[in-house]
Amino acid sequence: MSQNNKARQYVYVSNAKDGTIARYLLDDNYLDDNHSKLVFLGRTPAGDNVMPLAVSPDKSHVYAAVRSESFRVISYRIDSTSGDLLAEGEASLPVSMANIDTDKSGRFLFAASYGGNLISVSPINEQGVITADAQQVIPSSRNAHAIHASPDNRFVFSTSLGDDEIRQYRFDEQNGQLTPNTPAAVKTEHYAGPRHFVFSNDGQYVYVLGELSGTVTTYAFDSTSGLLTLKGVSEGVPAKILGLENGVPPSVNADNDHPKVWAADMQLAADGRFLYLSERTTNTIVTLSIDHSTGLPSYQDITQVEQQPRGFALSKDGRFMVVSGEKDTNVGLYSVDTQSGELTKVDSAPVGIGANWVEIVAF
Repeated sequence: MSQNNKARQYVYVSNAKDGTIARYLLDDNYLDDNHSKLVFLGRTPAGDNVMPLAVSPDKSHVYAAVRSESFRVISYRIDSTSGDLLAEGEASLPVSMANIDTDKSGRFLFAASYGGNLISVSPINEQGVITADAQQVIPSSRNAHAIHASPDNRFVFSTSLGDDEIRQYRFDEQNGQLTPNTPAAVKTEHYAGPRHFVFSNDGQYVYVLGELSGTVTTYAFDSTSGLLTLKGVSEGVPAKILGLENGVPPSVNADNDHPKVWAADMQLAADGRFLYLSERTTNTIVTLSIDHSTGLPSYQDITQVEQQPRGFALSKDGRFMVVSGEKDTNVGLYSVDTQSGELTKVDSAPVGIGANWVEIVAF
């Protein structure tokens, strides 16, 4: 394919301690994947402790949540030619938000608060900008950590790390209102600490990563009722191989200083055949393969990556992964073997302090 026919891929990384969003061009106009480059374009001011990012469904905007007072979300328009971010507006958020995402229509922004034990819904105007306060704030179980809509946009789920459960909601995409489903929650295993989750490509399953256990809990998703049913629990982070303990929060066993599982992010391969998990204690990305017949994942491989990898993202075509490390001075670019799932580092680029969230946008 000629260079002019290739998609332009821009990478955005939030730097919590710098209060900026770093911008990069993922330049794959080379002979092969092993010569692709991550080109640093600059930094966009955001605010102290800027962390979770979300991209609008039409790829016109990036939304950034600032987790320092005053708590807010900033709407940036993406310049598709240069990758620059232009701030077009901001709105307050009820408290510090650990995760944000839009609904599938791009008309509403969901947010989940770990410290505030709540979720919220904010309206997005016709220009793709958030200027109004949250229209709905709902108390959740302890330590809400992620929130996403189902593929059909009729239901919404949020994790509660502190209570080992996933909250289930019905969603009215016309007015943006969330209503608890019946039952209102489904449990994970004790001390799993459910953090991030993703839907399978066909929408049949939901994979939930346990921050404390390192396990992946698989649920079958009923698109009629909007309810989750437990299908299985798989080892995600291989604790024994990595010399880690899992499943016990520090508050329960504070005197035990043995290294613990500290899982963070989870992403699904473009073709749905592999799951990738980040583990911060050992600076690794874990690769899991998904059984096509059962939908269940199983451990496959480990890759050493940047220091304390909190966030990472896959390119839309599935050929590349960008990994950020909160304690690293660079972000890493990895080539993905789409047949085997294997990761190979091909480049790195400078990043700010406290890099934690990654989004990749292709035009």
